[in-house]
Amino acid sequence: MAAEPEVGKRKKRGKGGGLRESLFLLVCGVLVALLLQVFVFQSFHIPSESMESTLLVGDRVVVNKLHGASERGDIVVFSGWNDQDTIKRVIAVGGDTVKCCDAKRRITVNGVPLDESSYLYSEDFPSGDEFEKVVPKGRLWVMGDHRTASADSRAQEERLGEGTVSEEDVIGRAVAIYWPFSRATVLSRPESFLKVR
Repeated sequence: MAAEPEVGKRKKRGKGGGLRESLFLLVCGVLVALLLQVFVFQSFHIPSESMESTLLVGDRVVVNKLHGASERGDIVVFSGWNDQDTIKRVIAVGGDTVKCCDAKRRITVNGVPLDESSYLYSEDFPSGDEFEKVVPKGRLWVMGDHRTASADSRAQEERLGEGTVSEEDVIGRAVAIYWPFSRATVLSRPESFLKVR
């Protein structure tokens, strides 16, 4: 008879321990998620049509903050010209000469014409503005995929850096669309940029 209350006490202690363990695991999970959000991954909401048809208004993308140096063709989120986070495609990096346009109306980087058909908005063209720039070291020339709806490096040439973006202002590289689920996909670098040296 005396043993029964002892068993009951042990059971109560076991339930309390399980609850504490569950709370501990929940707190650890939240902390890990917050650390990942702050230091590794970030969510970015697409606010405009400037990256159509690659990214649509309302899409949500995962941004890798540990992306390393930006490369031609990357889609990057950066602290924009109006102190707002902005998303564009890197067309040229520091040391590159970017030009519009060649005889076939294509943008060239270091003399190599870009085939932009895989990402350029279907009813658009590479650029209505003619330009030729040598991108300063540590800076990027960025453009939206929907060129006629994008305020990008071409529209910012009067500013410091002549429209280029500092590598230091890059928050991260967009690696995937995760919302809506029907559009979920990995965002890869177009092959056209691999030809540029």
